[in-house]
Amino acid sequence: MKIGGRVSRLVVQSGLLLALLSTGTFVMLRPYLNDDERIYNEGRIDNVVSQGPVTVQHVEWKLDSLKATTTLLDKDGETISMDEPAGSVIVVATLTVTPRTGVFLKDRGFTCDANLRDDRGNTWDTEQPFDYPLPTYCGDDDHPFTMDKPAQVAKVYIVPKSAVEHLTGLVVEDYIEHHRVLITP
Repeated sequence: MKIGGRVSRLVVQSGLLLALLSTGTFVMLRPYLNDDERIYNEGRIDNVVSQGPVTVQHVEWKLDSLKATTTLLDKDGETISMDEPAGSVIVVATLTVTPRTGVFLKDRGFTCDANLRDDRGNTWDTEQPFDYPLPTYCGDDDHPFTMDKPAQVAKVYIVPKSAVEHLTGLVVEDYIEHHRVLITP
């Protein structure tokens, strides 16, 4: 066999091997590359909005303020005990929330969850302080909601002092559509 025939045969074999390897790699990694639910569960943020308003799951959200404090005061100006651990800070987010058509207002309230997030991917759930001047959830009997009428809600979080400088905003999400929005201050 001549040298030209060997070289062309080697080139064809190398190309075929490369095509088979790339096809095999694609077939193996395809479920991991486009598994929307897995990526959502890992904390993917789909949109970032500055203050809002943004509508997620038929609820319009607008972040009015995000403040860190060491004490929380009730309606009468007295300190609310949150049983926060030493070295922690209380973060209060004030939001304007508007239920839109499509929200089920049961007993003039609905579910409105928002988690606090930092730039490291950590999240914190809300706390429920008693006697806070604003409602801390959207199902409060003392503060009923009306369709298409905005109302203020406070979300209270207890975070480590070291995380305060890394806070980026609140995360609201649509669990059904796997859609997550970060509302920044």
